[in-house]
Amino acid sequence: MARRDAAALALILALLTVVLAGAGAGAQRAAVEDPDYYVQEVWNREPYYARPEPEPKPEPFSPPLPPGPGKEEREPRPPEPRPPKKAAKPKKAPKKLAPETPLPGKNSNRKGMRTKSFEKAASDDHSVPVARDVVREGCPPLGLETLKITDFQLHASTSKRYGLGAHRGRLNIQAGINENDFYDGAWCAGRNDLRQWIEVDARRLTRFTGVITQGRNSLWLSDWVTSYKVMVSNDSHTWVTVKNGSGDMIFEGNSEKEIPVLNELPVPMVARYIRINPQSWFDNGSICMRMEILGCPLPDPNNYYHRRNEMTTTDDLDFKHHSYKEMRQLMKVVNEMCPNITRIYNIGKSHQGLKLYAVEISDHPGEHEVGEPEFHYIAGAHGNEVLGRELMLLLMQFLCQEYLAGNERIVHLVEETRIHILPSLNPDGYEKAYEGGSELGGWSLGRWTHDGIDINNNFPDLNTLLWEAEDRQGIPRKVPNHYIAIPEWFLSENATVAVETRAVIAWMEKIPFVLGGNLQGGELVVAYPYDMVRSLWKTQERSPTPDDHVFRWLAYSYASTHRLMTDARRRVCHTEDFQKEDGTVNGASWHTVAGSLNDFSYLHTNCFELSIYVGCDKYPHESQLPEEWENNRESLIVFMEQVHRGIKGLVRDLHGKGIPNAVISVEGINHDIRTANDGDYWRLLNPGEYVVTAKAEGFTSSTKNCMVGYDMGATRCDFTLSKTNMARIREIMEKFRKQPISLPARRLKLRGRKRRQHW
Repeated sequence: MARRDAAALALILALLTVVLAGAGAGAQRAAVEDPDYYVQEVWNREPYYARPEPEPKPEPFSPPLPPGPGKEEREPRPPEPRPPKKAAKPKKAPKKLAPETPLPGKNSNRKGMRTKSFEKAASDDHSVPVARDVVREGCPPLGLETLKITDFQLHASTSKRYGLGAHRGRLNIQAGINENDFYDGAWCAGRNDLRQWIEVDARRLTRFTGVITQGRNSLWLSDWVTSYKVMVSNDSHTWVTVKNGSGDMIFEGNSEKEIPVLNELPVPMVARYIRINPQSWFDNGSICMRMEILGCPLPDPNNYYHRRNEMTTTDDLDFKHHSYKEMRQLMKVVNEMCPNITRIYNIGKSHQGLKLYAVEISDHPGEHEVGEPEFHYIAGAHGNEVLGRELMLLLMQFLCQEYLAGNERIVHLVEETRIHILPSLNPDGYEKAYEGGSELGGWSLGRWTHDGIDINNNFPDLNTLLWEAEDRQGIPRKVPNHYIAIPEWFLSENATVAVETRAVIAWMEKIPFVLGGNLQGGELVVAYPYDMVRSLWKTQERSPTPDDHVFRWLAYSYASTHRLMTDARRRVCHTEDFQKEDGTVNGASWHTVAGSLNDFSYLHTNCFELSIYVGCDKYPHESQLPEEWENNRESLIVFMEQVHRGIKGLVRDLHGKGIPNAVISVEGINHDIRTANDGDYWRLLNPGEYVVTAKAEGFTSSTKNCMVGYDMGATRCDFTLSKTNMARIREIMEKFRKQPISLPARRLKLRGRKRRQHW
């Protein structure tokens, strides 16, 4: 009887165990199937460690590592920070991860090797799987910096305030000037303790390979994390900590706030979520960090979110980052493919002696055709803003290929326009950024020239000369409203002017450019002049040019055809929301810059120049180039086509000879342009009717009504000027080698003769 009772009791206990286990599994399945299961609270969100948990078990997700086969068992040692990859010395190989001699407590396996015991532990039924038999190739960034990862995919345990929330924990994000509650420079935890974390939801299984961190971007505070743990999960509740043989691996973080530091995981981890758990931070600061995650998304054709956001391109172009040597080779290849429409030349040399190469694309390369406008793109004034440089290399390949393929739009553009592309104005700075790599260069490595000059604002300040002349009431005007001369001090050898700047000035004075765009990075907006505020002591103030309506149209023509610039749903890159002006901004209302390329071009030449900021990430990973090309391709073409908007024509004398340097004035617009050497001109105008006057020294002026339509193509408006009477007299006298008679001098001579006769 006793045996039967014991057997019955054992059976009951076994059934009870099965029921409880089934109930637990069902509850877990219900939680996973609940659509709100992954939704995390934004306001007043309680950290996970403060929630009630099931009865703790003996850490099934991060067990101690058993020794691998054939290896001696080691005694556990306290974990030490894992040495990171830093960008402070970019000339050294950025891929080096560990020192030659492993630190105490650190796994002795080096990059490219895996610890079998770790794989065995991490591949347990309850653990996140480890990527097996995978070559340790570099995975691209998930896209925190490029905004591919949305704010809804970033979560944190706590935050000090909204402006320091998880959505601000993106690599290279910049704080606003005031570092206010909306736009600060990092994620900062609400408390300084070991239970704080920031988490990324990749929204699909991803093979995570590394983490890049920075401190807080701030003018006033010094906050950064000096060490941290990394954890991964498939459901955001059960976490596996990355191990280091004998325990949790501690990764070494930052030693200052701006230089990015890369740590690679010893073995790639496959999961959906990844979490960074700070373990130590700067003594006088707080837990604050910016980061990027390296990972390769695993193929998942059933993932609708991924398929909806997938971007592909059909263009067969060279999507990679090119060194200076590779850039020259690519130009040569394009020239050999299209020798009849391309020409390679250089406009000068950099401080280090690298030639500043440009490519001309035209049906008659090497010559200016009368009546054909000249256009240019400039990129790489800041050497670390690499996306513009690569877009220019892609553009020249695209134009060549499409011309050969007979694309009517491209053929017409090439045959009716003389296009110049200068992809790298600051090759010295680019080489520095190229050595650092796309993610480890920080915000400013390679920005300046070799001698430390920012080319973008290294041009002469002509705005002040113009505005001072306009403000002088009752004094004869000595400064024209166009073609303002460069001050003598700027031309001296002792002036702080980069050789690259002087080369661009000479280039723009030689070629009669009508329209130009300089490509920059770090934002997503088109900025138009003026770039300098007119009021003293102000840093931001709208300062429109007399052609403000034209500049606004030109800026909008690029922004409106870009895939993201005018998207009201997109997140701001850093601190500025440019949606109120549809992805455009007056430069001075954003931040004042004296001596900008845009202002100089407008006041010293005929060229209307705009700054085109092509992406939030200055130096995107190579894998992002196809998508960035798709974002900008149509805009780059549409902007070039705008050179054919407005009026154009010839200013000739009665014999049909072109008059160079003739002034073209438009009534109501206080800015003139001048004719080129052959007497041809181009004046950018919006649709409408205009009263236009042509005048030249020694000629009578001529005025016409010129109509600009909405269809693409400039309206022809020619002028024929006749010489003034005095000019004719001088011409006749010079023909017979005599000087024109001066009547006042003749009267004095006759009076003197009469006096002598009277005496």
